[in-house]
This record gives sequence, C-alpha cells and structure tokens, in this order.
Amino acid sequence: MPVFPTMCPMDCPDSCALAVEHDGAGRILQIRGRRDHPDTRGYICTKVARFARRQTHPRRILYPLRRVGSPGEGRFKRISWEEALQTIAARFQAVINQWGGEAIVGFHYGGSNGKLTDNGLDRLFFARLGASRLARTFCARTTGVVYKAMYGKIPGVAFADYVHARLIIIWGANPKDSNIHLIPYLKEARKRGARIVHIDPVRRFSSREVDLHLPIRPGTDLVLALALIHECEKHGALDTAFIEQYTHHAERVLEAARQWSPERAASVCDIPVELIKQIGHWYRTTDPAVIRVGWGLERNRNGGQAVAAILALPALTGKFGRRGAGFTLSNGYAIQFDEDAVFGPVEWQTRELNMSQLGRWFSLPEPEPPVRAVFIYNANPVVTAPNQNAVIRGLSRPDVFVVVHDLIMTDTARYADIVLPATTFLEHYDLKRGYGSMVVGGIRPLLRPPGEARSNLELFAALGRVMGFKDKPFYMEPEALYERAAEHFSMWNRPVNARRIREGGVDGALTEADRPILMKDLFPQTTDGRIDLCPRILGSSPYEYREADDPTIMGGAGPVFQLITPASRFTINSSMGEYDESPWGVRINPDDARELGCRAGQRVRLFNEYGEVVTRIWMDEHVRPGVLVLPKGAWLEKSLNGRTAAALCPDHVNEVGGGACYNDARVFIDLLEGIPSH
Repeated sequence: MPVFPTMCPMDCPDSCALAVEHDGAGRILQIRGRRDHPDTRGYICTKVARFARRQTHPRRILYPLRRVGSPGEGRFKRISWEEALQTIAARFQAVINQWGGEAIVGFHYGGSNGKLTDNGLDRLFFARLGASRLARTFCARTTGVVYKAMYGKIPGVAFADYVHARLIIIWGANPKDSNIHLIPYLKEARKRGARIVHIDPVRRFSSREVDLHLPIRPGTDLVLALALIHECEKHGALDTAFIEQYTHHAERVLEAARQWSPERAASVCDIPVELIKQIGHWYRTTDPAVIRVGWGLERNRNGGQAVAAILALPALTGKFGRRGAGFTLSNGYAIQFDEDAVFGPVEWQTRELNMSQLGRWFSLPEPEPPVRAVFIYNANPVVTAPNQNAVIRGLSRPDVFVVVHDLIMTDTARYADIVLPATTFLEHYDLKRGYGSMVVGGIRPLLRPPGEARSNLELFAALGRVMGFKDKPFYMEPEALYERAAEHFSMWNRPVNARRIREGGVDGALTEADRPILMKDLFPQTTDGRIDLCPRILGSSPYEYREADDPTIMGGAGPVFQLITPASRFTINSSMGEYDESPWGVRINPDDARELGCRAGQRVRLFNEYGEVVTRIWMDEHVRPGVLVLPKGAWLEKSLNGRTAAALCPDHVNEVGGGACYNDARVFIDLLEGIPSH
C-alpha cells in the first residue's frame, strides 16, 4: 500500500514525523512514526495513531452553517460559502463602523501548531481589520517571557543529550502524557547510572522508573526552588566565577533564598524536609545535571517567580558547559521562521486582550471599545478558558457576533452564529516547527476534504479578498505559500533543506557532535550576553511567595481542596475530546476520600465561587492528599451537569506575562446520592 510522509502539527513538544499508509482511494489504513526523525524513531502516541477516526466522525462539520436556535442549542441551517463570507464581512464592517476594528478579536490557540495555519495569513487578516490583538496566555506565556528575559532566544538541552546527564530533575512536567519521546532517553540515562527526580503533585512514575518523587503542594514550586538555592549557598556549592562572568543580580535571588531554609520550605510545600535535603545534595554533588522544566508549575500566581528561581539554579551553580548539563524548557528558539518574508511585514499596534479572561470581555465594566465580534479557530474556549460560566454567558449574548471555524461540532461551535467547516492536517498544506524536538517538517494534503471544508489558509485568503484587502498573500494559492514558506526556515543559523521539508520530510536531525552545548557553544542572547537572574518582568516583588485565596462562597463546609487540571492521555488540550474513551471524573487520594466518607464512583459536586461540576469520584493513591485532579479539555457531555474543569478555574492572571492561573482553583466537595452498580 502507498505510504505518505508528513508531520504532526498538534500542540506537543515532540513534533513527530509520520508515515501514513493509505489505500490510494482516500482511506487511511494506518498512521505510524517514521525513523528519519531524531526522536520519533518509529513510534508515536495513540492519540495521533488513531487520528484517522476524525476524518469521518459523525459530528464532522461538512458545510457552512448559520445558527437558527438559541446559543448552545446546536440547531443550524446549511448555507453556501458565499453567504457565509458575505455575512461575516458585512457584520465585521458594521462593527467597525460603529465601534472600530478593536471591537473584533480573533481567538485561536493550540488546535494547530502549524506555521501556516496559525498566526500566518490569519494574523495578516486581523491586522488589516485593525482588530484587537490576542494575548495567548493559556500556557507557556509566563514561562516564555521569563525565559526570554533571563537567557534570551536560545534553546535548552536537546532530548537526545539527556543520556549524558547523571541527574535529571523533571519539574512540573508529565512526559508520559505529553512528551512521550523523552521517556526512552530517561530509560537510557538511568541505565547509564543517572538518578531521576520527579517533582509533581501526582506520582507519574513507578519506583522502577525514578529514584525520587517529590509530591509538592501545587503553587509552592517557588519555595522549593529557593530552598534548593539556600542549600547550595549553605554548602558552598555556588560557582562564584561563573556568577561573576555570566550573570547579573545574583544577590537578589540569594537574598530571597536565605529566607527559605529546608525546614521552612517543607512546611509550606507540605513535603518531608529530608526529601528537600536529598534533592539538594544530589544537585550539588552531581554533574552533569539537567532540569526538565514543564509548564504545569507556571499555572498559579507564583508561576513566573517559580520559573525564574528554577532557571537560576544552574546559573548560580555553574551547571553548564557539558553535554547533558543545564535545563530544557522550550527548544523552539533552535529554529527560526521569517514570517515577514512570507506574509509581508505586519504593523499591528492595537490593544491586547488576555485570552484567559475571555469571560470578562463581555461583563461590566466592559473594555472600551466593547468586544462585539469574536472569530474562533484552532480553539475550543468553552471547555479550555477559565471561568467557564462567564465564557458561556459572553458567547450567548445577542449583541456579540461569533464565528467558529472547526472540523468537529465542538462545545464552542454550538454557540456560534456562523460555523465554518475546517480541514484536518491530512487535507491541507502546513509546516511545523518543533518546540521540544529540534526539527522542522512539511505537511501536504493526502486526502480531499469532505463536503466543503476549507483550510485556514483558504478561509482567511477568501475573507481578505471579500474585505477588499490588496496584500498579495490573500491572492496566492496554498501550495504557493507552502513553497515560499519552506524557503524561509533556518536552524542553528543555517538554512534548512527546503526541498526535503516540501516533500513531507524532516530537517534537524543533528549528530551529537553538532548539537550545541549551553555556555560552551551557545550563550545567552541577551543584550550583553549575560544571564539576568532578576529581570524586571518579575515585577515589583521578585521571588516573593504568595498563597492563593480560599474560595469566598456561601454554604461551603468541610476541607478546601486544591484542584489541578493536567493533560489527559486521551486528548491534546481539547482536541479529540469528541471521543468517550474513559470514565471521566475527579481523582482523590484514598485517605481524603475516607475522611469525606465517599466511595469510588459516587456522584459528587465540586463547587466554588466560579461554578460547580457534578461528576464521579475515583480513588487514586498517586494523587497527593489535599489535591483533586480533574483533567483539562473534557467536553461538556462528559460531565453530569454540563460543566467541566474550566468552570472551577479562576480567571485572574499571573502578573508575569498575564499567564492563566488554573491551579489556583480551590474547591469544596458535596457528596451526592447514587453509587453505580457493577
């Protein structure tokens, strides 16, 4: 059977190279990993391996639709593309005439990480409208601005170099669900004698896989990082020569760390002091050591400061300069893409609205001008944006025009005035740049889109023409844009093999000798080449720890739990949430369950000042006491009351970068009647 090479564009660090086997007549037989990718090496996650199911899903959107029922009811009438485009153009123009372009917002996130189908032609379109800009803050915003301010635009340690480390700390990351191609390197490193530490409120690894698990209390990572710095200074492990030559403001960090002895940190983090001292000892005495910094630890009000403190650890101890030494956060800076050369320079200086406060856009006091049109694509904010009830109320307003472009009738699409059918990555052109694996690859259409589905490129080109914009990219065919874009990637300051990626191949498979080593071949890309250990982005109180607020609600009784909403192994954000693949519910430590008097499978109501979720409760000894786990991205139908985890998440944001604070959620539990029969 024919085999078609392509690339996975989903929101995942691994950016896998795919081999798609098909029957030559439009039917996918198998999707598997390719071996010409440095990390994929022939296997992929089950999510993407089963992606072909989406091509013919019964809820796939095939034609443009106009809503005829109430918002959320899901009743629509088929219309033509011409009517859809003219309606959107007319409504947008009416909004501009009355309120100005800033009353329109394009809302998009991780439904595609492609360089053509997200933040490409769509960005040019909204810039020409004069629309409000979107602050994309659901994930990585806080870590990103801190990382850039401290180190500049440099990548971290390559996954393949983890095998050289003798200590690996996985901090706030869950590679088993969202970075599976790191796992083989962890296994190989351990075979070679490395110790592995995992810091997370939930135990993700067995004792055979890691040497130590630290069940930290959510939101206290800053305290732990400062305590480790405290230990390094106390035991003479600071590298004063490195600090003097390569850093600024070390004393600011050390001053904060001196306040956090292991004993004091243990009481706040609610972990044994011996574990903090053990990690401190291993980190001081082991070289090379690498920290895999995840995005989970940023999702609270201390997130920006926590990331800064963790990234300060290797700088203060000089743990760089050897293969496998340093840290990994995002490796996207290894690859550059010249967007201006493809889409033209875009001058766009309108106001910026924070996506994590979508519900506030429509509530009093409204921003000026008020938001009166929202175009949603590559996103499903009804189930991913904090304060779900406020989001639903806002999208239901009769004076807000909502357009959704998606391939499945999502929970968000049900609230749209106009719904447009989208293509999958097997049906359109795109290019993917990895942000974990240091690769870039091409995506070409293998299948003809069903019905009248159009890609983002086709959609925004058509809208640009209808609006009368004259920019050349609006008049180019998708294949021509694809060909042009492939010529404008570079990696490690050299052009990529454009021909290879245009053919669906991958570039970036560097040999070990070619991979740069931090602070040996690769230095901070800051103004003076030094690491800024206390950048101004940290605000007026850098490295100050603050507790989250308890819920301010009436009728709450019993203990207050911290709620975290990590990734699920069944979805990527909310993508593929249309499948009912597991019993959805809240996970709790058995000791907490016994104190509450609840049993596995019992219906419970989780509630706080933002909303409530009715679901089943499940025992999980891997969850630390005092914490509840409710996976993100679940669709409303999974819940027993039509509300999911986002209904409980606050919409205040981190002062550092405005990042979402999902894990600041505090909830009560009510036990409801009803135990399932088995």
